[in-house]
Amino acid sequence: MEDFLELVASRQSDRAYDKSRTVEPEKLERILEAARLSPSACNAQPWKFIVVTDPELSVKVGKATAGLGMNKFAKDAPVHILIVEESANITSLLGSKIKDKHFPLIDIGIAAAHITLAAEAEGLGSCILGWFDEKELKRLLGIPVSKRLLLDITIGYPEKGKRLKSRKAKEKVISYNKY
Repeated sequence: MEDFLELVASRQSDRAYDKSRTVEPEKLERILEAARLSPSACNAQPWKFIVVTDPELSVKVGKATAGLGMNKFAKDAPVHILIVEESANITSLLGSKIKDKHFPLIDIGIAAAHITLAAEAEGLGSCILGWFDEKELKRLLGIPVSKRLLLDITIGYPEKGKRLKSRKAKEKVISYNKY
């Protein structure tokens, strides 16, 4: 457990990547396997992971992720893992309606966490991005117009060292047996 907490503590959002280093395919495969094995409501697995490794396409995806001063670093990321929401199975959809919670969004968040922790375990940096030109990315990657592209996770070798994490005090975010 201590190793896992160390992994969680060391993982950060990296916004600068070493452009001279490519991500080894075997590392990427292990990261994607961690994503594929992520838990989901009713085992619906409501996702498709689009992995961009082609250098020219990666720059185009990065440019479509930047805008209004946001995510300028994304064009330098050697890998982008884009997560598209796919249809959930009937039990997950029914549960979503009955409980008024869209389970696929929760499931995709869990998969994103698995991706970023797996990247950290491989010695790679990552950053989860939700700000992008969805229409342009759909065009670039051949994603059907009817689909929702929810996240772009950049992956690469970080150019900068670890930062101190700023988190709320335990007492502010954790309680036992009552609110």
